[in-house]
Amino acid sequence: MTHSVHRRAAVVTALALAGLLSAAVPAAIAAPSAAPSPAALAAPDIPLANVKAHLADLQSIATANGGNRAHGRTGYKASVDHLKAKLDAAGFTTTVQQFTSSGATGYNLIADWPGGDANQVLMAGAHLDSVTSGPGINDNGSGSAAVLETALAVSRAQFAPAKHLRFAWWGAEELGLVGSRYYVNNLPAAERSKITGYLNFDMIGSPNPGYFVYDDDPVIEQTFKDYFAGIGVPTEIETEGDGRSDHASFKNVGIPVGGLFTGASRTKSSAQAQKWGGTSGQAFDRCYHSSCDSTSNINDTALDRNSDAIAHAIWTLSAGTTVPPGGDVYENAADVAVPDNGAAVTSPLAVTGRTGNAPSALQVSVDIKHTWRGDLVIDLLAPDGTAYRLKNSSGSDSADNVVATYTVNASAEAANGTWQLRVQDVAAQDTGYINSWKLTF
Repeated sequence: MTHSVHRRAAVVTALALAGLLSAAVPAAIAAPSAAPSPAALAAPDIPLANVKAHLADLQSIATANGGNRAHGRTGYKASVDHLKAKLDAAGFTTTVQQFTSSGATGYNLIADWPGGDANQVLMAGAHLDSVTSGPGINDNGSGSAAVLETALAVSRAQFAPAKHLRFAWWGAEELGLVGSRYYVNNLPAAERSKITGYLNFDMIGSPNPGYFVYDDDPVIEQTFKDYFAGIGVPTEIETEGDGRSDHASFKNVGIPVGGLFTGASRTKSSAQAQKWGGTSGQAFDRCYHSSCDSTSNINDTALDRNSDAIAHAIWTLSAGTTVPPGGDVYENAADVAVPDNGAAVTSPLAVTGRTGNAPSALQVSVDIKHTWRGDLVIDLLAPDGTAYRLKNSSGSDSADNVVATYTVNASAEAANGTWQLRVQDVAAQDTGYINSWKLTF
C-alpha cells in the first residue's frame, strides 16, 4: 500500500466528479439494484493452504532477487511471469501491459475469464509490487495471492456468471498507483463504462488484524458487510488507506469501487482489540514497508476470512442485474457535501417510464456519512415539491452516519418526475455528505 492521498482529498475528488456528472445529467438515471441470484450463494471456500502456497512462492521469488519484488527490479517481473503461467494454465486470457515509471519498465497483468456479458465487467485486483526494503508478503502478497486463488477457483468451478470477470495485478502501486492509473487512463471511455465495479484487496493478512471494509459503492460495501456479519465478525469502515491504493484510480473516473483491508501502520485501539482480538497499542502491521514483511508476517485467520469474502463478492456481484423483491430500484450514488450548520442541500433522482402514482409503501434508502447524525434533518421531496419528513434532528443522537430505509406513503404523488433527497445540518462542529440514496417502487 502506497502513501499519499488522504480521505478528504478523495472525497473532494469524488465531489468534483459528481459535479461534472451532474452538470451533464441533472438527475440520476433509473438503475435496477444488483441482487444476488441463487448462483451467488454457491461461492466456494477458498483453501487457506493454497493462498499460503502462493505467498511462499512470492517469498521465494523475492529471496532469489535481492530480497524484494519492487518496480523495476527482477523480482517484480518474475512475480508477473509466475502468476501469468498459473492463469494461462487455468484457461484465462492474459495480457501483460507495459508502462514506464522512474525510468524503468513496469507491468500490469490482466486476466479475463471467458464468457459473461462483455458490456458488464466485474473486476478484482491487487498490487503485485513490494517496496524495495522487503519481500512485501502482507503488502501486498496477501491481496495478490487471494485474488489469484479466487481466479483459480473460478476456473476449477468452471463458473459461468452473468457478468464478465476480469482480474488484475498492478505494478508500481508503491510509487503512487502508477500501474492502475495507467490502465484506467488508457481505457477508452466506452470500455470504462462497461466496468460495473472494481474490488481492491491491499493488505488482507496483517498480523494484528482489523476487519475494514471500504466506504465507497453501497452495493459492494454491503456485500462485504453481509459476508462478515454472516460469520459473526464485526467490521469497521476503512479510513487509514482510503485513496492510497489502486481503487482510487477507478473511483476517480466514476467507476464503483469497494474492497477489504486489515490495517497497516496505524495502532490498534483497546476497543478494537476487544472486538477482534490481537494486541492493543501495537500497529496492525509492525512490519509495514519493512524487511520483516515476510511469510511470518501473516495472520492465517484474517487471510482465510478475507479470501473467502473475496470469493463471496465475486460470486454475488457477478450474478447479473435483477429486479429485487419489492420492485424497481432507482439510485443516485453521486456524493453531495452537507455543509456544517448550513443551508439544506438536495440530491436529485429522475424516475421515468412508470405509470400512475407512487406506492403507498415507497421505500427510501439513504446512506449519509456524518460524524454526528443527530445534527441532520432529512426530507424526501416529491416531484411537485411536497416534503415528506424522514428524520428529525436530535441532540442526543451522537452516533456516526445515517444508513437506513424509510417507508413513505407517497400514493398521492405521480411516480414519474424528479424526486429529491433534502438534507440539512442544523448544528455546528460536524460535517458529512450524502453518499447515495435510492427509491424502491
